[in-house]
Order: sequence, then C-alpha cells, then structure tokens
Amino acid sequence: MFESLTDRLNETFAKLGRKGRLTEQDVDDAMREVRRALLEADVNFKVAKDFVAAVRERAVGQDVLRSLSPAQTVIGIANEELIRVLGEEPEALRAPDHPPQILMLVGLQGSGKTTHAAKLAVHLRKQGRNPLLVAADVYRPAAINQLQALGKQVSIPVYEEGVGSNPVAISANALRYAQERGYNPVIIDTAGRLQIDERLMQELVDIRERVHPTEILLVADAMTGQEAVGVAQTFHDQVGASGLILTKMDGDARGGAALSIRAVTGVPIKFIGSGEKLDALEPFYPNRLASRILGMGDVLSLIERAQEQMTDEDPVKLQERMMKGQFNLEDFLEQLQKVKKMGPLNQLLEMIPGLGAQLRQAKAQISDDDYKHIEAIIFSMTPDERRNPSVIGKRRSARIAKGSGRTPQEVRALLKQFNEMQKMMSQIGRMSKKGKLPSGGFPGMPFG
Repeated sequence: MFESLTDRLNETFAKLGRKGRLTEQDVDDAMREVRRALLEADVNFKVAKDFVAAVRERAVGQDVLRSLSPAQTVIGIANEELIRVLGEEPEALRAPDHPPQILMLVGLQGSGKTTHAAKLAVHLRKQGRNPLLVAADVYRPAAINQLQALGKQVSIPVYEEGVGSNPVAISANALRYAQERGYNPVIIDTAGRLQIDERLMQELVDIRERVHPTEILLVADAMTGQEAVGVAQTFHDQVGASGLILTKMDGDARGGAALSIRAVTGVPIKFIGSGEKLDALEPFYPNRLASRILGMGDVLSLIERAQEQMTDEDPVKLQERMMKGQFNLEDFLEQLQKVKKMGPLNQLLEMIPGLGAQLRQAKAQISDDDYKHIEAIIFSMTPDERRNPSVIGKRRSARIAKGSGRTPQEVRALLKQFNEMQKMMSQIGRMSKKGKLPSGGFPGMPFG
C-alpha cells in the first residue's frame, strides 16, 4: 500500500534531515519534490497543489526554520496536513432513528461491491450485530449465487427473490423480512454497471426513496486512481453517497484515490478493503493512513489485529511458560498461526515504523511462503522433537527435511533461530518475574 509514494516522500524528507538548518529555498525544493511525488501517485492536481501550499506556508515560518530539528518539524506539519486532506476524524456508520440500520451498497461492476457486502456483514457481526444480506443485483450473471455462496461461507443469511425480480420490491420485502425476524443491519447489494448510465442511477434513486437507507455506501476500486474519484463524484451528485468503501487498497502502490477522494467529493471514507479474505475490512482512520503514507507505520492497527486473535488468557499462559523456560516449538507454531490470521506478512511488516522502507531498500523478499516453509518443517517433527528441539541432530534434521520438502540447512537454520528466540523469551520471562515488565507481558502482541 502506497509503496512508491511512501518511498519518494521518505527520500525527500531524508534529504531535508541531512541539511540540519533549513532555508526557505530548502523547503521550496522539498515541496517541489513532494508535489511531483503526489502527481506521480495519481493524486488529483488541485489536491496536490493545495497540500503543498499548506505545508510550505506553515514550514517557512521562522519558528520552524530556527527550531533544533526543522526537518522533523516539517514532517510533523506534512502529517497534520495529510490527516486534514484525508478527513481529520474517523466517521462511524450512522445510527438509524428506528431500527433496523439499512446499508445500501452502490458502485460500478467489478469494484468488489458484492464481496464487500459480505465483508461488511462479517465486520458488524463481530460487534454483536445480526446482519442480513440482500441480493438486489438481478442483472449480473451469477450475482445472486455469488452472494449466497459468500453468505454460506460466513454463516450470514441472504434474502433473495431470484433473477428477473424487481430490485425495488426486493429491497422493500427484505426490510419487512428483517423487521419480522430481528435482523439488524440490512445490507443491500445493488446492481452495478460497466459504466454509469441513467437507468442504473434511476433504479438506485427508486430503492433509496422506497427504503430510506441509513447509509448509501459507494464501493470504489482504489487501483483505478482518478477514475475512482470521478465515479464517486457522479454517484454522490445523483444518488447522494454518505460514505465510501475503498477496495483493493492492499494492491494500490500509488494511493491517488485515497488521497483525493475526500477532498474532491466531500464524502468521507468509512472503510478500506485490505485483502482478499472476508475479514479484511478496516474502519478508516485518517491519522493511521497518514502515518503509513509517511513511513511511520501503524502500530495501533497492528495491535488491534493481534488482539482479535487472542483471548485474555493467552498472554498470561504464554508468560507462565516463558518464565518457566518451557517455550517450545509447539508454542512457536501456535503463535505463528495466530500471526497468519492477522493478514499477509508484508502488510504486517509495513505497519512497523520504518521496517517496510528498510526491507524495500534492501530488496528483501518476504512472503507468506515463509510461513508455509516453517510450518512444513515443524509439522514433520515428532511431538517429542517439537517439545525438546535439543534432541534434533544431523540424522533427525535429514529426516525432517525429507518429510517437509525443505533442505537440512533450512531445518538447522530454523532451529538456530528458534534457540535464539527461546533464550530471548526466557530473559523476558525472568524480567517479568522481577517486576521489570508489566503483568501479562505485552498485551495484544502475538508473542505475549
């Protein structure tokens, strides 16, 4: 996400940092590079121009240029202005005057609307809600079947009336169905088109007038850049979008849509799709995205993902094993599988301040295959070997390598790395026992 833009901005601000004291000309040169980076990232021209002008106006103030760390101050200003462009504060879904909450999803065909209807249902169910999906796309081949398959996959009911039915009537009937059975929210998956046309817009307006949705959420493909901004503006003008879901954010190395869409349309981004899995939907936080763009990471989102995979007992149980020196390969495998559920490895590393940029500079290739290789090696061990890795010698390493499809060198490398980790875990355990760490270890992090 935003790799090319983040690297360009980091490079520009690093040059400022090497200068020590800054002059007005230094700031102007840096802002020229920033504007060029934004335009190459497909950011709207006016948005890029206004952003650079705002940062420059604040950065050339005498207090900034005379400060002890002017470059860091300029970066801080850029961060604040990015947050302003992205929308200042996160905006939650509106609450209805009378239940159920009705969420109407609109967008072009291929934007990921049907998949994100299911993702949204999964996200809201985690909050204790009881969602109902509504198949109101009766034109696209297999659209109803797709929503039914997704609903079955995540055990969320789908209301449908078949191909050829009237989408307006389907939406109204689904609302009555939900009210009678206590479903809340109702998520309506409307039809998309390959391009915006009058018939599509009129149908959406008719559904809106019939069911009075709490929110009209436009699903837009972030990878289409300025096209997504234009689509958002048209939908907002004609249907009245109240919020945006930006999809394919994990594949958008430029970031133009995310940085432009709020400033151009005035419609807040409410969620971002950050992966293919049905739980890969994140509430949108302007400050966190600004931090990612500037290469500062996103530790809060990382911690939240970790907490979703852990019970309150997990850190305590793990700490007890660490304190007793009992952390073994079975514990390691369990923690690894929890990390896997948090998302793609590269995405997690990008959330750690500075690490993503360092890996890209070193051209380090870290993929989810690394998970699989480690799992294959550990699964090829006997229970005794997992609990007591010290018993693994050359002959056992050769057998484990053969069983896992890896090399003996890879097996030995994993054992060496684990031995070092085991020592570190024991040290952390002893420090915690002496009261040098908070009780419960490191809450929310996958290794206790």
